[in-house]
Amino acid sequence: MNTMLKNNFNRQWYLINAKNKILGRLSCIITHYLMGKHKILYKPHIDIGDYVIVINAKQIKITGKKSKNKFYFSHSGYSGGLKKISFEQLIQKNPKKIIEHSIKGMLPKNKIGMLMLNRLKIYKGEIHKHIAQKQYILDI
Repeated sequence: MNTMLKNNFNRQWYLINAKNKILGRLSCIITHYLMGKHKILYKPHIDIGDYVIVINAKQIKITGKKSKNKFYFSHSGYSGGLKKISFEQLIQKNPKKIIEHSIKGMLPKNKIGMLMLNRLKIYKGEIHKHIAQKQYILDI
């Protein structure tokens, strides 16, 4: 087996403040760091990405009239089990889900993509529990 897959790479921690940032543009940058595309050793089949902490998820913005027209759907699997929730309602109820849904759509749809998504930490406010890690603040 390839030794590159077994090695633990030097993973760094990045802190991103989502206050007044646009959802799609922020998600693209976060995905870039989760996949490890900013590193020289990047290969699509090797997981060398970093950890990303997102704070102030409740204050994220979207452009245009999407705050009223954008809906998120989920289905229970039973007939009549379709649930629909608007962006405005979801940002009040669970703002983490909005960012996670956006980033999940940009990551690879395989086991490596799920490992990358596990390194994403999203918090509603300023306070987070990863103070012990050495974090690099990304100004976007």
